[in-house]
Amino acid sequence: MRVEERGRFKRIIIEPGEYYVSDQEVVISTLLGSCVSACLYDPQKKIVGINHFLLSNRRYARNMPITISEAGRYGTHAMELLINEMIKLGARRENLKAKAFGGGSLLHVARQADNFCCVGEVNGRFIHEFLDNEGIPLVAADLGGNSGRVIHYSASDFSVYARKIHRERIGGLVKRDRQFWESKIKEQETTTAQPDLWL
Repeated sequence: MRVEERGRFKRIIIEPGEYYVSDQEVVISTLLGSCVSACLYDPQKKIVGINHFLLSNRRYARNMPITISEAGRYGTHAMELLINEMIKLGARRENLKAKAFGGGSLLHVARQADNFCCVGEVNGRFIHEFLDNEGIPLVAADLGGNSGRVIHYSASDFSVYARKIHRERIGGLVKRDRQFWESKIKEQETTTAQPDLWL
């Protein structure tokens, strides 16, 4: 996480696996490829939060609910961390609203004809499932496609500016997403032997 300050204005830049919560008028930015960011806010308490996560698994069945999969547990953990930090700051869970971004398919791969889907698509499916299960309205979204995104989330009015990064300019983003994805798979493989981890 990096912080940039210019006078009284502050911008927070988060990386994969990070989240940030604030009750101040900050701008929070991140660069998304296959990853997803959930931008949550409590409009009454004026508290915002954002995360940046990537579900990690080798293959995803199209007909299986993502939230109950091993990879989905990581996403659920990322969302609950964000929500809990917002509540600690004074937000009320029943007031929360969401905007979601990311989940791009960044590689030149034709859509698979079998019962499995790509990482970006699964991240998009996950955020829809999670928010629906939790009763948090999704008021805006820009998910999927074959572009990366830079987003800037303004805490002052809960607006999100999203700029697309086209395929020919995202080689480094693909590499970063893949490294993050592989590290999370290794973590899950290491913790599989601990059955009480997700109780």
